[in-house]
Amino acid sequence: MKERLISKAVIPVAGYGTRLLPVTKSQPKEMLPIVDKPAVQYVVREAIDSGVESILFVTGRGKRAIEDYFDYAVELELELENKGKFDLLQEVRDIGEMIRIFYVRQKLQRGLGDAIYQAKRFINDAPFAVLLADDIIDTTDPVLRQMIDLYRKRPGIILAVTRIPREEISQWGVIQGMEVGEGTFEVEDLIEKPDPDEAPSDLAIVGRYILTPSIFEAIDKVSPGKGGEIQLTDSIRSLLNKEKIYAYEFQGTYYGVGDKVGFLKANVAFALKRKDIGEELKGFLKQIIEEEK
Repeated sequence: MKERLISKAVIPVAGYGTRLLPVTKSQPKEMLPIVDKPAVQYVVREAIDSGVESILFVTGRGKRAIEDYFDYAVELELELENKGKFDLLQEVRDIGEMIRIFYVRQKLQRGLGDAIYQAKRFINDAPFAVLLADDIIDTTDPVLRQMIDLYRKRPGIILAVTRIPREEISQWGVIQGMEVGEGTFEVEDLIEKPDPDEAPSDLAIVGRYILTPSIFEAIDKVSPGKGGEIQLTDSIRSLLNKEKIYAYEFQGTYYGVGDKVGFLKANVAFALKRKDIGEELKGFLKQIIEEEK
């Protein structure tokens, strides 16, 4: 059988989730629910639907719940079977059988670049995907699959980007590039958190990447940034003169669920699309709006 183009993905989940405190004091932010599934499951499903065969979670202290969630739950499955709840039983079993999952720990919080570096042995010498569990994208065609299709035409590093209001651009990594068609830009520079007046574009990098193995040497050589962290953006920027780097303006609706407003927006949006609860929630929201007038 022919090997898939991008067969491995890395999902870093070692962060503390400080923007969602206090709930993340004892619960991994990636396990907070978007309706009735943890945020990380949406990202894992995107990887599966894009043809990925193996996932490496880069974890840290306090993330055991993620490992337990994607493991088999023998006692729970037996209880559901005994009570005849076969639909729920199948759903629970499906989670444990979704995909081959591996784990490695990032022992010190030294930034996203360092988290990716922990995957070096897992990746070996092939292009791979990175998905951030903070970033959920609602679309009929998985964004990672859109990026893999682009990689077939334009091999190189590929960054997912979306347009951000200028007044918010200082919170993002931003690309400068030349459009080459089909929502694709050849990247000329990457600027981390620019002032709105100095930003070269309104195209911000979000949590989907296709990286080549050269990224590991770049991470190893890059100097730590603010707070002693190894930034992935700085590492990618160091490769600008060595290989092609593209930005892809994907089709889909982006939700940054790593902060409270984004988390709530995603819950409302996904719940409204559900046939079992959408209409009831819509009526409730209308009622609240009317009462506020």
